[in-house]
Amino acid sequence: MFIQTLIITSAILAAPQAQTPPRAVPETPAPAQDPASRTAAKPHADHAAAVSGADAIFVKKAADGGMAEVALAKLAQEKASNADVKSFAGKLEKDHSKVNDELKELASKKDITLAPAPSKNHQATHDRLAKLSGAEFDKAYVAAMLESHQKGVREFSQVSSGSGDADVKAFASKTLPTLKEHLQDVQELSKNLGVKKPTS
Repeated sequence: MFIQTLIITSAILAAPQAQTPPRAVPETPAPAQDPASRTAAKPHADHAAAVSGADAIFVKKAADGGMAEVALAKLAQEKASNADVKSFAGKLEKDHSKVNDELKELASKKDITLAPAPSKNHQATHDRLAKLSGAEFDKAYVAAMLESHQKGVREFSQVSSGSGDADVKAFASKTLPTLKEHLQDVQELSKNLGVKKPTS
């Protein structure tokens, strides 16, 4: 009887040891993520990153000039005494308003912030012309348009044939024929009014 009790007691004492779970094996740490794969997982940068500084400057300058063209065209339709000058100004307002809208869409797509109003230099030209009237205004306005469109055609030509952003180039190429047409018109006006060709 004693031996049987001893066997049972020994079995009970041994049971917890049998139920002890095996020693846990430390988990293998997850491999570190490859830096290259982290870079690849990042979303592509927005369109602004693809636009060079030169392209952004061009877009801002074009917008600045476009706003000034529209403001001066409105002024000319009020103050010009020459019917051809008034007609030319009306054409500029219509064409440049359309171009300005296209430029705003481009700037938004490329995340380029445009100024809300023309620059101080353009505003100074507007203020100077606003003080003139009659034939004096007509000549001064035509001279300003001759100079601005000569510069515009030159700058748009460079961008359209350059190696910059494809969308910016497309905009410049699309707009260039309109600027060239304006330049031809204002050159004809300058001859009729006796306006001297700008040296710049």
